[in-house]
Amino acid sequence: MKKSVKWVAATAAVMLTLSASVGVTSSADEGTTVKAGFIFLHDENSTYDLNFINAAKEACEKMGIEYVFKTGIPEGQEAYDAACELADAGCNFVFADSFGHEDYIIEAAREFPDVQFCHATGTKAHTEGLDNFHNAFASIYEGRYLAGITAGMKLNEMIANGEITEDQAKMGYVGAYTYAEVISGYTSFFLGARSVCPSVTMEVTFTGSWYDETAEKEGANKLIDDGCVLISQHADSMGAPTACETAGVPDVSYNGSTESACPNTFLVSSRINWAPYFEYAMGCVQNGEAIDADWTGDIATGSVVLTDFGKSVAEGTQEAVDEASAKLVDGSLHVFDTSTFTVDGKTLDSYMADVDTDADYEGDHEAVSDGYFHESAEGFRSAPYFDVQIDGITLLDTQF
Repeated sequence: MKKSVKWVAATAAVMLTLSASVGVTSSADEGTTVKAGFIFLHDENSTYDLNFINAAKEACEKMGIEYVFKTGIPEGQEAYDAACELADAGCNFVFADSFGHEDYIIEAAREFPDVQFCHATGTKAHTEGLDNFHNAFASIYEGRYLAGITAGMKLNEMIANGEITEDQAKMGYVGAYTYAEVISGYTSFFLGARSVCPSVTMEVTFTGSWYDETAEKEGANKLIDDGCVLISQHADSMGAPTACETAGVPDVSYNGSTESACPNTFLVSSRINWAPYFEYAMGCVQNGEAIDADWTGDIATGSVVLTDFGKSVAEGTQEAVDEASAKLVDGSLHVFDTSTFTVDGKTLDSYMADVDTDADYEGDHEAVSDGYFHESAEGFRSAPYFDVQIDGITLLDTQF
């Protein structure tokens, strides 16, 4: 899950960024006045955190809600302190963006029962049973699948142009940790690519950090040296994209476009648009309504999006992506269709998904039914739990 329980990147200091008040929603007809507080692991230099920051600004400014940002908050006691400071400052909605923040946000939620605390990518809301603590995520595996189609179309173009042969259609993927969120992401990306380029294979390397520009660049270069002709990532810096730009290797980034820095190699990026969730959750606070314990956005809610395509995408990519997107929305296409992959040469016909980190929790469920793996299923948890290693993907290191 994003982020790690122990943040290994160095953080120089805990930074407090106070936004300007952008409006107040107070009147008897408009319900409760909302003041929102946001806790971010890094700052605008992290593509992951920048994605949240932009969405928070968009939602708050649209709704006329005053907001306070705290950036550079590590996954430790600092997260609890930040949450309490926001509550003491009058925030009745507090959101934290990193996996390792969760336990500290739960602690704050117990101390401030009148404040609604929400948390991205977490796993414990459905077992904690607190009325004021909630998890949220989105079906980003669908966005990665569409980004994979973009990659597969590019590989087909390279094959048609004689740049590579079919058996040289090998992609590389720079991941952070061997968590379910990362596994779900690189698997869905691979399946998207293979849906249009059947000969594709993929190698995955891990950095052991969500944000380490040097390690991410080295990882991308290692994959390129190993014969990978297209690179994607689940890590937060510009390390991999800039390595691709230098090497002239097509790149699919994450959480936002890298075209301005990498104009010759950028293809597309998938990202979660958090604005719909912020509007939903803050609207619930405003209207005195309950917030879902686990909320999962999707393409239809505008929560899973692709950036504009880069200038070097293959002809026909837009049409292929649009067709698949429509099928994902209407349910005629499922990313983890078990007829499209094997595990150790066999079809996956059953899998008991571990939907909670609590060993005493008895709610683990059968994830495979109706011919596909039900990721982030309603009624279980919003955070990904697909952690299956499928054929066609090679892991270069798994120590993280």
